[in-house]
Amino acid sequence: MNRFEEDRKKNIYYITASVKLFSILFGAIAVFSNMEIKESDWMNFGNTTLITILILFLILQVWSMSIRRTKLKEKLGLSDIIETLFITAVNVAIIIYTGGHTSQYKILFLLWIIASTIQYGMKWGMVIASLVSLCITVIDILSVPSGQVNPYFESDLVLVGVFFITSWLLGYYIKTENFYRKFLSNLANMDELTGLYNHRYFQQELTAQLEIAQSTGKPLALLFSDLDYFKYYNDIYGHQAGDMVLVRVARIMEEAVGDKGIVSRYGGEEFAIILPNTDKDKALEIAEKIRVNIQNADIEGAENQPHGKLTISIGIAVYPENGRSKSELIDNADEALYKAKFISKNKVEVYFSMLDELKEELEGQHLDVISSIKTLISVINAKDRYTYGHTERVVKYSRLLGEALGLPESEMKILQYGAYLHDIGKIEISKELLNKREKLTNEEWEMLKQHPTIGADIIKPIPSLKAVVPLIQNHHERYDGKGYPDKLKGKEIPLLVRILTIADSFDAMTTPRPYQNRKTLDEAVAELRRCAGTQFDGELVETFIRVIETSPDQFALLK
Repeated sequence: MNRFEEDRKKNIYYITASVKLFSILFGAIAVFSNMEIKESDWMNFGNTTLITILILFLILQVWSMSIRRTKLKEKLGLSDIIETLFITAVNVAIIIYTGGHTSQYKILFLLWIIASTIQYGMKWGMVIASLVSLCITVIDILSVPSGQVNPYFESDLVLVGVFFITSWLLGYYIKTENFYRKFLSNLANMDELTGLYNHRYFQQELTAQLEIAQSTGKPLALLFSDLDYFKYYNDIYGHQAGDMVLVRVARIMEEAVGDKGIVSRYGGEEFAIILPNTDKDKALEIAEKIRVNIQNADIEGAENQPHGKLTISIGIAVYPENGRSKSELIDNADEALYKAKFISKNKVEVYFSMLDELKEELEGQHLDVISSIKTLISVINAKDRYTYGHTERVVKYSRLLGEALGLPESEMKILQYGAYLHDIGKIEISKELLNKREKLTNEEWEMLKQHPTIGADIIKPIPSLKAVVPLIQNHHERYDGKGYPDKLKGKEIPLLVRILTIADSFDAMTTPRPYQNRKTLDEAVAELRRCAGTQFDGELVETFIRVIETSPDQFALLK
């Protein structure tokens, strides 16, 4: 609920509580105005004291109730029914005490009808009007002996009519006000084209749902999605056709999510989905359903898209494991989406970072440094699009080779951290140099060759990462000693470094670069064998090739 709605409900409740308070105060005045207290009449004095205490107690209860309830309740509760019956009984008692059918204080009921109608609407207001009308009718009937005419009956009928008309008019006004308030709220919160919630509402609702997740300890999943090659579709068929596709995609998402979450248009062809009380596995299932349904949708012109169909990429981040704050959750979901689009598109990617895992293992004094390293890597990814997917793939290939060699868990962690951080020194290399398509000059090449040493210098201040430094410093060494920066040779190069060098070079071969075409999987295997014993450790090369042959699914995209 936004702040405006909270303030509105709070103010309405204060109004109704004040009306109830005035009703009781006027009832007290009516009681006191009809009392005759003699100084010697201790019985009357006792009755007066008792009634005064009762009235003061009622006033205190109504006021304390208005203070405690800071929000107007959406539904009528048992406590409200009890309160209604009690206050009605008190007003009936006051009327009987002040003359019964001749009492001029029957109008006090009107305040209660107004308060009830404002608080709960026309239906409840009419119920209260019927209840008090019945009470007045019963009082009129019982107060006049049989056979006698009640001269106040006609005026009471008029009063009853006033009760019903007031309840109806006020209730109708509130109903109309609520309708237009919701209409204006929808205009402010809904995306006009797709009918989904808009970016503003998404931000507001994510804040509210995150607060609920934090208080209940339940998970919260956030999905960011982006249509692949949508600009290409718009360029061919025009923006009106593109708008129709966005509407169709919105309906597919709503159908897949159902009542499990909140679907929003984040902007352009981007959509965001909030899934309360949803863990990673369930979020992945919903995201995959959306991806498949969009891929299989019969959309005009989809056959002319790059892959012959309309596709979408989706990134997932889950509270609390992928982020504990709103900004962190959004950033990580966005990073997962970027990864999905960069690696292959038409893909669902769950956020993962080696550094987040590393944070849990390092001493507290180094956590800020790790966060800084993560920021540096984000900067590198923004400068060099190749580095982003490259880093993730090198981690994967290093892990596969390490597992094939039977490395212990402690060394596997060092290997994976080294693979993740090996290019961190590129932070000092210009964007133009990293993305240059022409052949590098000797001066530019010498500058690029400095990135292992720069990266090692960045990591050295962290004692917990001491074992990772050689992997960063020496991942461009060659088995024949012709590498850089330290000219290490053969077994002088640590085993983990030799593993990383193969994984790093293999990905460089099989990924398009600004200055070279990618090799096929067979071509890359041939190149590894050709360079065995010179650039790479020959035994490790053969082990890695066996991994490729026995795990074809891990390398399917390279064929």
